[in-house]
Amino acid sequence: MDRTMQAFHASTPPPPSVRNATVTTSSSGASLGVSTDKTVQVQAFHASVAAAPPPPLPAAPASALTISRNSKKVSAKRNKSLLKLLLRSTPQTRRFAARADELFAAPCADRFFMTWLSPLAQFGRRELLVLESLFRWHRGACLLVASDTMDSAGGRDRLRPFLDRGLRVAAASPDFTYLLNGTPAEAWLGAVQRGGVSPGSVPLGQNLSNLLRLALLYRYGGVYLDADVVVLRPFSGLRNAIGAQAVDEATGDWRRLNNAVMVFDRAHPLLREFIAEFAAAFDGSKWGHNGPYLVSRVAARLRHRGPGLNLTVLPPRAFYPVHWSKIGGLFVAPKDRKGERWVKAKVENIRGESFGIHLWNRESRRLEMEEGSVIGRLISDSCLFCNSSMFVKQE
Repeated sequence: MDRTMQAFHASTPPPPSVRNATVTTSSSGASLGVSTDKTVQVQAFHASVAAAPPPPLPAAPASALTISRNSKKVSAKRNKSLLKLLLRSTPQTRRFAARADELFAAPCADRFFMTWLSPLAQFGRRELLVLESLFRWHRGACLLVASDTMDSAGGRDRLRPFLDRGLRVAAASPDFTYLLNGTPAEAWLGAVQRGGVSPGSVPLGQNLSNLLRLALLYRYGGVYLDADVVVLRPFSGLRNAIGAQAVDEATGDWRRLNNAVMVFDRAHPLLREFIAEFAAAFDGSKWGHNGPYLVSRVAARLRHRGPGLNLTVLPPRAFYPVHWSKIGGLFVAPKDRKGERWVKAKVENIRGESFGIHLWNRESRRLEMEEGSVIGRLISDSCLFCNSSMFVKQE
């Protein structure tokens, strides 16, 4: 079996109860530009085990609670304004379908999607490195970035180095009405536009991105990739797959999925279930409720369908080889021989076991990639232009 499909845990051996399964993919469905006739051996996580509730936290002081409530009120007010901005119909959004058709007019070896509902200024050097890594391993890919801010002169300037090299990438303002037409979220969108749904206090871009990625895959089929996932090898052989973020150490069964990387055929029934869950259970004030927790809830609820679900769940090492709380250590250059040995071993482990690595921007976005660090070395292996001095902090 390929080493990428062997059990991987950051520092502990795999539990003995983890079983290998062979998942056979068929050649039906829309082409994703990946192998569709191969039998892919994967680590299957058959049961869904609910995460144990965390221990109760000590009560916060009254002043902290007041600040928290005020912050949520401010966020909720900001979200209401942003909602009108992001869901409005404009000449740019009405061109979305045509822009996508233009990009996909010629066959793509791989079809990738990203979303970017944040300010243009935040699409910086790290996000460009992710794009480099994507095209480094998928030269014939097409990448559609669904973004109102990247669909601009400034966005095209950021994409210029890729376009000048003939790489097929485009940014287009998402047309939610078009993308959700005929889906279970069509009525939800109408209710939102009429003011009948509270956007909540979690940053709106995050929640709309959770829905947008599902809608893109449902309409077109392909690979969705978060803008903080560095690609480390080709995704060949992956089909109708999603990665587990955590497993139960006792049983080896998956405990939580993550939606940062998803590979699905067009109109896959599980995507429709995800979209239906988003519309039925939307809560804009709970972090992760409409994203990682959503795909986990739905997959757990439908797990009894077994092979009929046509889903491959990949183990954490596929895309999440490092826990979010430990990601900071991978950005630091070694200071001595012991550190050098640790970095070398970690790089070899991740390089040999993972398709990509999630950088957990929520935790690491303020960190610099120091030269010689784990992340710095992985990036240097996956760069396309390899102007690493532009992106890596020099010691």
